[in-house]
Amino acid sequence: MEFNHYSVLLHETVDNLNIKPDGIYVDGTLGGGGHSFEIASHLTTGHLYGFDQDTDALAAAGERLSCYGDKVTRIHSNYEFMKERLAELGVTKVDGIMLDLGVSSFQLDEADRGFTYRVEDAPLDMRMDKDNPMTAADIVNTYSAEDLTRVLYTYGEEKFSKQIVRNIIKEREKAPILTAGQLNKIIAESIPKKAQVGQGHPSKRTYQALRIELNRELTVLENHIDDMIELLNPGGRLCIITFHSLEDRITKVAFKRNEDPCTCPKNFPVCVCGKVSQGKVITRKPILPSEEELEANSRSKSAKLRVFEKAK
Repeated sequence: MEFNHYSVLLHETVDNLNIKPDGIYVDGTLGGGGHSFEIASHLTTGHLYGFDQDTDALAAAGERLSCYGDKVTRIHSNYEFMKERLAELGVTKVDGIMLDLGVSSFQLDEADRGFTYRVEDAPLDMRMDKDNPMTAADIVNTYSAEDLTRVLYTYGEEKFSKQIVRNIIKEREKAPILTAGQLNKIIAESIPKKAQVGQGHPSKRTYQALRIELNRELTVLENHIDDMIELLNPGGRLCIITFHSLEDRITKVAFKRNEDPCTCPKNFPVCVCGKVSQGKVITRKPILPSEEELEANSRSKSAKLRVFEKAK
């Protein structure tokens, strides 16, 4: 099984990690191992820990990184457990961490994984971790109208969420909605034809929303940026590649809060809250893919890289 994944903003990310040959680094979203391969190539006595909840990704990355031998440790886990899993291995501080929050090309292109809306008979699965007992079909068929609307509106920024949900509820009362084809038909009939012009595939936002909800993507990101910054050695860096405005906003706000955590009223002459800056934001504006990269990989067009450096 080939796990194809173009490593977005590869050199920009690796350059911003400021890799030391004897340092300890973490790839929180190992995927096919593209970024990790490049990081490991800079290490001599250092070590790289790669996290992924997808067993297919871990297996593919294992093959790709095999040339680095015991310089690399793969860990089957969501990066939300990074602190605990590293502590079990005796690691309490690291020199750099990266996250690539995109869905891999393999996951998108492998119809059985159910991330794609382009294959009519693809199951509504979307699990990053195949051990997860819940699938996207469970969300579509069991969530209340209110919860489904919240998911589509909040995570998909879908303006027609109410209409789509109304029709989902109507259809699932007749028979369970289990395939991409069934869901695509409902979505296409729920969005006015005029609103579909020039907007790409009408199912795109709904699928994004279901995937984020099922895999708790934004919750995990929001709850663990502070933990990752805490893990860094002085001068260590956290690099996060986001692919939509919701992830980017969470990252930007968390980085800013860690740089300037003071909660004192603006008119106070001195800080009395005692909250200390954790470091500085390196990217005032996010780093975007180059023209060459956009030409080589259209999926990189929404990628943004933000970098935070721990106080020295």
